[in-house]
Amino acid sequence: MNDSHLAPDLPAACPGYPPRLGVARYLSEEEMAASLADTLQGWDRSNDLWLFGYGSLIWNPGLPTVEAVRARVHGYHRGLYLWSRVNRGTPEQPGLVLALDRGGSCSGIAFRLAAAGAMPHLEALWRREMPMGSYRPSWLPCALADGQRVSALSFVMRRDVATYTGKLSDTVVKTVLGCARGRYGTTLDYVSRTVEALRESGMPDRALEALLERCR
Repeated sequence: MNDSHLAPDLPAACPGYPPRLGVARYLSEEEMAASLADTLQGWDRSNDLWLFGYGSLIWNPGLPTVEAVRARVHGYHRGLYLWSRVNRGTPEQPGLVLALDRGGSCSGIAFRLAAAGAMPHLEALWRREMPMGSYRPSWLPCALADGQRVSALSFVMRRDVATYTGKLSDTVVKTVLGCARGRYGTTLDYVSRTVEALRESGMPDRALEALLERCR
């Protein structure tokens, strides 16, 4: 899908931006179904399922949940590691969205999804998060705020795809925040809403807040 008509004028030249991402390839319906089925081998389908949200899922889960509680996963941290060519940018001016990458820890919201009737919602979640297969769906050890430990489904960045950003300079991030816009709005709005949601949930991400302050 090309929504380049939404893009403003190209920004001044910025080393490293826009990136060369090649032609976007979307997963087929069969590939999407196979990915979901493979992931759900880690769920017995009788107990409720936990989902760990660390970005837009916090403020826009898009599915009914039994409860939502503060939580943390270890071994992964949140960052702007995924180029977005549709939702928060265009092929000509890619935006940025959050992903989990190796190392550190990450606070977020753990959502409990009732086992009964869960499949249609999981299929919708896959269409939202996995259209190009940029994430690796993973079951992560997750510590809830009350001390309970659960295995929660989340989406970890794949480093072997063209849309993985690696470490970006502030100059690139500032350029993206100033120009990137996709079908769901700007990268700036996406980052700002996530920062606000984390702060309102009582678990501010100081590193993300500092990045936004430096680059907006």
